[in-house]
Amino acid sequence: MKLIFDTHAHYDDKAFDEDRDELLTKLFSENVAYIVNQGTNLELSKYSISLSEKYENMYCAVGIHPECITKNSLAELDEIKKLSQHQKVVAIGEIGLDYYWDIPKEPQKLIFEKQLELANELDMPVNIHDREAHGDTLELLKKYKPKGILHCFSGSVETAREIIKLGMYIGMGGVITFKNSRKAVEVISDIPIEKLVLETDCPYLSPIPFRGKRNHSGMIQYTAEKIAEIKNIPVEEVLKITCGNAKKVYNII
Repeated sequence: MKLIFDTHAHYDDKAFDEDRDELLTKLFSENVAYIVNQGTNLELSKYSISLSEKYENMYCAVGIHPECITKNSLAELDEIKKLSQHQKVVAIGEIGLDYYWDIPKEPQKLIFEKQLELANELDMPVNIHDREAHGDTLELLKKYKPKGILHCFSGSVETAREIIKLGMYIGMGGVITFKNSRKAVEVISDIPIEKLVLETDCPYLSPIPFRGKRNHSGMIQYTAEKIAEIKNIPVEEVLKITCGNAKKVYNII
């Protein structure tokens, strides 16, 4: 039974240009049940839709990532709204805040808020990017109270508890297998597995023993094994529960 649900992937990335279709066909024929490809700008949101149309169990999110904000982003949100009506679009994402890079904060907040408003208007979940912006991200999530996932969670146990109180899910990937992943291990130990979903953020963040190499959805197995070790439950149980969680949050029957 296929139980891997990759809730956050970037198969539009150029790292997959040489073998994208071959790889996805192989993954879906083996152990991957579902993939949600994340849009990061208008063009790649459209591409994600076209990619999802090729595979029955591939879905996508549409949105504008904080690193992709331009002077046209506000106007492009009308087009994002239109794209969201496509039957394979299951979320608004990848959206959020990124304070790691030198990107003006106010435009980020504006576009993030507009997309949170859009998701609530459409009654759709969001997929949230939060890099070194935990305080402002949490403040806006408390303000808008969206459904969805905080992807690649890197905050504290206390922040994770706040996210769960809002009814959202915590997304975890290959980072939890790294030696310096103490905080992520603490979070996984603390939160109920019923509020956890798995992801790759591929082609990035491959788990040990593939760190530094191209990531793909099949490698979620290694993330699941680490969570099983932390939670002291069987790997298959981790995959089964997290797959069910993801189907629930993305409303995939």
